[in-house]
Amino acid sequence: MTTALITGGTSGIGAAFATRLARDGLDLVLVARDTERLAERARRLRDQHGVAVDVLPADLSAEPGIETVEARLADRSHPVDLLVNNAGFGNQGRYLELPVADELTMLRVHCEAVLRLTTEATEAMRERRRGGVVNVASVAAFLPRGTYGASKAWVVQFTQGAARDLAGSGIRLMALCPGFVRTEFHQRAGMDAGAVPNWMWLDAARVVDAAMTDLARGKDLSIPDPRYKALMGLARIAPRGLLARTSSSAGRRYGPR
Repeated sequence: MTTALITGGTSGIGAAFATRLARDGLDLVLVARDTERLAERARRLRDQHGVAVDVLPADLSAEPGIETVEARLADRSHPVDLLVNNAGFGNQGRYLELPVADELTMLRVHCEAVLRLTTEATEAMRERRRGGVVNVASVAAFLPRGTYGASKAWVVQFTQGAARDLAGSGIRLMALCPGFVRTEFHQRAGMDAGAVPNWMWLDAARVVDAAMTDLARGKDLSIPDPRYKALMGLARIAPRGLLARTSSSAGRRYGPR
């Protein structure tokens, strides 16, 4: 039976991945900090889809948490065939309004944990010559907007570079870059998302469906909606100064309050 490991698997995009993959018949390993939410999510998935679901409480902002997940990915007797690095968060405040410690925590979760878990997973996958990794980034990766956007830009560049280095190995790596998705993300970050136009919102289940289609097609980058594909196409050709001003204005309008 194929097994998928999902970080941040109890809510939002992570929960949508868990539901989709369980429906497809994959066994799951769910990683998150909240033990009670992990247990409840696992119970529901077992009851609804009849798959095996293991839970792995771990805080990826701390060394013991990263090591715990690394150890599970290194277990050759219970191999993980698909890794979804989804854990992440946003900070409330602009540059110099936030403690450097909070910025470093974000970089650890978004960059260090993604690097280390991807490395552990792909080393095992390369031995079997099959497997896949989805690293959840954001369209913020293409916009000059603070540490969050910078960390997601790193995820995109790292994933695409690793995908090229591992071409022909049987391993597929893809960066997933959604826009605004209806999840708990904005509430947890203290963001007033009420000003975001309805047309900009995406459904988590549809984001995951599009991502799985793109992964099956061998893409190393997925922007799962025609509207955001068009916006990011414009962002790539827009003058950097104009893009920075627009991004800053949008951040003040839609970002943390």
